[in-house]
Amino acid sequence: MTKGFLPVCRQDMTERQIEQMDFVYVIGDAYVDHPSFGHAIISRILDAHGYKVGIISQPDWKDEESIAIYGRPRLGFLISGGNMDSMVNHYYVSLKKRQTDAYTPGGIMGKRPDYATVVYGNLIRRKYKDVPVIIGGIEASLRRLAHYDYWSNSFKRSILLDSQADMISYGMGEHSIVEIADALNSGIDIKDITYIPGTVYKTKDISGIVNLSDEKYNAEILPTYDKMKAEPAEYAKSFKVQYENTDAFTGKILAEPYPNGVYVVQNPPAKPLSVQEMDDVYALPYERTYHPSYEIAGGVPAISEIKFSLISNRGCFGGCSFCALTFHQGRIIQTRSHESLIDEAKMIIQDPDFKGYIHDVGGPTANFRHPACEKQLKAGVCKNRQCLFPSPCKNLNADHSDYLSLLRKLRSLPGVKKVFIRSGIRFDYLLADSDDTFFKELVEHHISGQLKVAPEHISDAVLSKMGKPENKVYERFVKKYYQLNERLSKKQFLVPYLMSSHPGSTLKEAVELAEYLRDLGYMPEQVQDFYPTPSTISTVMYYTGIDPRTGQKVYVCRNPHEKAMQRALIQYRNPKNYDLVYEALEKAGRSDLIGFDKKCLIRPKRMQKERMAEGSSNNSKKSIKLKAGKNHKKKTIRNIHKKK
Repeated sequence: MTKGFLPVCRQDMTERQIEQMDFVYVIGDAYVDHPSFGHAIISRILDAHGYKVGIISQPDWKDEESIAIYGRPRLGFLISGGNMDSMVNHYYVSLKKRQTDAYTPGGIMGKRPDYATVVYGNLIRRKYKDVPVIIGGIEASLRRLAHYDYWSNSFKRSILLDSQADMISYGMGEHSIVEIADALNSGIDIKDITYIPGTVYKTKDISGIVNLSDEKYNAEILPTYDKMKAEPAEYAKSFKVQYENTDAFTGKILAEPYPNGVYVVQNPPAKPLSVQEMDDVYALPYERTYHPSYEIAGGVPAISEIKFSLISNRGCFGGCSFCALTFHQGRIIQTRSHESLIDEAKMIIQDPDFKGYIHDVGGPTANFRHPACEKQLKAGVCKNRQCLFPSPCKNLNADHSDYLSLLRKLRSLPGVKKVFIRSGIRFDYLLADSDDTFFKELVEHHISGQLKVAPEHISDAVLSKMGKPENKVYERFVKKYYQLNERLSKKQFLVPYLMSSHPGSTLKEAVELAEYLRDLGYMPEQVQDFYPTPSTISTVMYYTGIDPRTGQKVYVCRNPHEKAMQRALIQYRNPKNYDLVYEALEKAGRSDLIGFDKKCLIRPKRMQKERMAEGSSNNSKKSIKLKAGKNHKKKTIRNIHKKK
């Protein structure tokens, strides 16, 4: 295994006496050799299996030579758009451009193109016509079949076709990338590698995957791309089939037809990693930081979020409609051993910048440390049922004892002052555990003044579309949380994450949420407007107006002005939102909330103008006083100088 960073330029290749790279890995992020970055895991795994890998980070996509610095690779090119979808990385939900990029040296925006995976793929194809190209990472994984693209407001083909790649390694990729590499190394043509779980390929011949003697292995043929594009309801049907086949044990081969007899074929997901396999992945010799060449630019901002954090699990059985984890990591929880995590914690403790605080021990959902029920590792997850929604399944194993034991071990390590939990806590799962010990120790030891939780909304009608529990469950959690704080003589708070404009939310539900916040006496500093990202149930609802799970129609807020009103209602106390809140209340037929009563959200317009004028006058007086103060200070300073 290679010690130090992997090659990033021709000089590194020459110094290591490498005549030809086996794989060239083109990435949209800066090169950060840390297991929180997908490109680090995939490159290290290939390196550990004896393959020579060269990294090309953020190449100039307008220059073909930028991806030719190592010459032609022996086995193929790998492409990842980055740790985030490049479009989410570049744009707010309002479609305004973000100003910074945490995954780029110095946080500079613009070092990767929009739709990075597609652009890099076509760049390579112009330079190398016949070299195998394998795409992966979250951008490719979630766009592996036809999908709605929010940024162009269009229905796009599989990214496999648009990028001109030969194959997608979807999901987490540790199993599939090694199988792909070994197949190519043995001399198998990339077009014949059609059998690896966790991959997607294109073909004109599907005779080998249909009409088999055993029907359970037959591929399921999805609606054609043209039909889905013409009839969005067909896409909702297709997505339901896709969603029901995201499990490694029960998932079927899916074939999506395109014009000219082309099929994009998705093999079932790769099997979950065992505890030992997870430990092996995180034990690889990562440098655990960004490449030193970035130091001159000030480093890579994203490292600060994960430098002193531990990833203890992957996968999520929470099943939130707006989350793509089901499609990417799957619903079966995979965990690392205590020993593996403690070994990594000891490495963190040795870091000269470590101040005694482990920032997080978690994953997509921190308090998931084992599969939801016993049968999942043998029979897979249920196709038509969720583990927690609409209420916890009777077979759910809600048990925090393993997580609690791990946290206690980490707290006791010499040099550790505090172990925080900052990744999400699923509060309905917490309440499903009959033993309160973890809840008590969470409050006592693992919160830094406030706990962030994600009820997302308070309207049960909206929560049902979100795949979240009823509001009364959150209320139970809140009550218990503050009871424990009181019992432990602590004054810690809850910071609820809330979402506006999710499918199913009309102005009526948005007003209900505002009233709830009024009664709570809380106004969030930030509000997440629903962001339609690829391959989520919520995005399908946004595009089609249909809930793919039930086939029922759903109200969708697409109008930018209405979206602004829904968002403003959550922050109704902000004077800047007054006009939007006033308009929203009138349109919702809730002008009863405009007035002087305690239940009212805002004052009438005349009073608002007077208050604003009074505020402006007070500000002017303050400004005059401040100016006078500054002049007095200047005179005083001048007098002191004169005396000297």
